[in-house]
Amino acid sequence: MSKAVQLSYNQAGYLRHGPKFAALARETSGQLPWTLSEAATGVVQIQGITLPAYRDPLTGALLHCADFSSFKTAGVYIIQIDEIPSEPFRIGDNLYGTLTRDALHFFYLMRSGIALTEQYAGKAWARPAGHLSDKDIRAFAGTDAQGTKWDGCSFSIDGSGGWYDAGDYGKYVVNGGISVWTLQNAFERMPDSFSDGDLAIPEQQNGIPDILDETRWELEFLLRMQIPSGQPLGGMAFHKLHDRVWSGVPAELPTYMDNNNEMKDGASWGRYVYEPTTAATLNLAACAAQAGRIWKTFDKAFAERCITAAEQAWEAARTNPIILAGNVPGAGGGNYDDVNVEDDFYWAACELYASTGKPEYEAFIRNSPYFKTFQGLNGHGAAYSMNWADTAALGSITLVTVKTALSEKDINEIKDLIVKTADRYAVIQRNDAYATPIDASGFVWGSNSMVLNNAIILALAHDITGDRSYLSAVSRAMDYLLGYNSLRKSFVSGYGIDTLEHPHHRFWANDPVKGLPPPPPGVICGGPNAQIQDPVAEALGLIHRPIPMRYVDEIGSFATNEVAINWNAPLVWVASFLHRAFQR
Repeated sequence: MSKAVQLSYNQAGYLRHGPKFAALARETSGQLPWTLSEAATGVVQIQGITLPAYRDPLTGALLHCADFSSFKTAGVYIIQIDEIPSEPFRIGDNLYGTLTRDALHFFYLMRSGIALTEQYAGKAWARPAGHLSDKDIRAFAGTDAQGTKWDGCSFSIDGSGGWYDAGDYGKYVVNGGISVWTLQNAFERMPDSFSDGDLAIPEQQNGIPDILDETRWELEFLLRMQIPSGQPLGGMAFHKLHDRVWSGVPAELPTYMDNNNEMKDGASWGRYVYEPTTAATLNLAACAAQAGRIWKTFDKAFAERCITAAEQAWEAARTNPIILAGNVPGAGGGNYDDVNVEDDFYWAACELYASTGKPEYEAFIRNSPYFKTFQGLNGHGAAYSMNWADTAALGSITLVTVKTALSEKDINEIKDLIVKTADRYAVIQRNDAYATPIDASGFVWGSNSMVLNNAIILALAHDITGDRSYLSAVSRAMDYLLGYNSLRKSFVSGYGIDTLEHPHHRFWANDPVKGLPPPPPGVICGGPNAQIQDPVAEALGLIHRPIPMRYVDEIGSFATNEVAINWNAPLVWVASFLHRAFQR
C-alpha cells in the first residue's frame, strides 16, 4: 500500500458517461465533505457530502464514498474527501482505447522464437529471440514426481514460437487455449474495434487485424504441439513445454539452450515437451475450430488447416478421453493439471459445431450437462464463470455469439443463464464496498483475472438485455483494478500513480543496474490471494491481513504478483468493450 495514495479511486480516470466514485477509509462517524476541482486551476466544479459510511465486509474498513457520477465534463481533475486529495486524473470518452492497445501489445512482448526489435517493442523491451532451440525438442522420458515412468516418443518436435506463459519461460497448450479464445472472441464479438495497424508488430499493414496476427503467433505453436497422424496417439496435443528445472528470477533469456535431447543423466536437466493430455487436445480443438471460422475471410488455407487440426484433435480426444495431467515432471514449470475434462469436451464441441454445423457436434452438445447450466450460478461454481480449468462457459458464449442452427428457444435459454449469472455477480458487487464482482472465494491465485472474467459476463448481460446497469457494473470492476480498492493500488502497469512495478517476471525485473526493464504499460498482475503460496507472502505475514489486502508488489511474490497471458487476455476484452460502449 502506498503512503502517497490516501484515497481509493480509479487512478487512470473515469468515463464521462460512466459511474464515478472515490472513497476514503476512516474510522469516523458521519458524512464527510468532498469537492471535485480542476487540476490546473483549483476551481471547484462540483461538491457534496459522502454517502452514508459503509463497513466493507471483507476488509473491515469503514468507507466514506463520494459519488460524482453526475459530472460529465471532460478534463483533468482532483477529488478531495475531507480535504484529502487524489492525484490528478482524467474524465473523458477515450479512456480505454490506449489501454486496449497496450494490453494487447503485451502478447507481442511475450513472444518466443523471434527477436523483438526496437521499432516494434520500444527501446526498453527490445531483446534477442528466445529459445530458437525449441524448434528441435524431444518429449520428456523419465520418472516424474509421482513416480510415474514416461517413455517419451521416437520423434523430435518443433515447439518453436508461441507466447511465454507468465513470468517463466514455459509454454502451455491449456493456458494458451483460453488466452487465444478470449482474444478471438473479443474480435468475433466486436470486429469493428480492431483493425490492421493498431499495434506495433511486424505483421502490421498486411490487411489482417493485428489482434488476429497476434493470436496466430500462438495458434501456430498450438498446431505444432499436435502429434502427427501415423504416430502413437496421433492427433493428441502435448500438454506443455518447459525447462526440466526452474530457472532463477530474474534470469537471462537464452536464444539457444541445450535441450538435452539425448536424455543424459536421466533427463534431470534440459528442456522438453511433456506428455499429451486430453485437456490440451481439446483446447487445441476448440481454439483451432474457432480460428477456422474467423480466418476464412482473411486466409482460407489457414482456416481450412485449423478446421482439419481441430477435427483430428476431437477424434483423438474421443479415443483417449481420460489422459490427464499430473505433477509432471515435478519442477521447471506449472502443472495445469485439469482432472475434469467434460467441460473441455463441451467447449470443443460448441466451437466445432459453430464452425462446421455438423450434427454430430450438436448431438454431443445436447447430451452434455453443460448445455443447460452455466458456471457461476449457485451449484455450478460460485466464484467465477471461467478460467483455464473451467471452460464450459466459453462454449455457451460461442453458441449465443455465432449464428448456428440452434433454435431461438435454445439460444434464449442460454442467454437467460448468462443474465442470471451476471445478476449474481452484480449483487456481490453491490454488497462489496470496493465494487468487486467476486466474493471471498474468488481471491485465489490470479484473482484479478476472476474480476475480469466476471466482468465479461456482466458485459454479455448488457449486450443481451440492453440494461445499462450491467455496463456500469463492468466500469466499476475496472475501477477496482485501477485503484478503487483497499490497497489503493493500480494493478495495471503504467496506469495510475501507484501501479504495478515489480512483477514476478524473468526479464521485466525492473533492475536498471542489471539492464532489466520495468514492465511495459498495460500489464495486469495476479492480485490478492487468500492463500499464502510463496515465501515472500509468508515472510511478510500477509496471512494476517484481510483477504483483499494479501498482495505485495515484489518480484519474489509469484502467487500475488506474477503476470500471465490468460490474465491479460480478458483485460483486452473488457477494455475494448468499455472503449466501444462509451464512445460518443
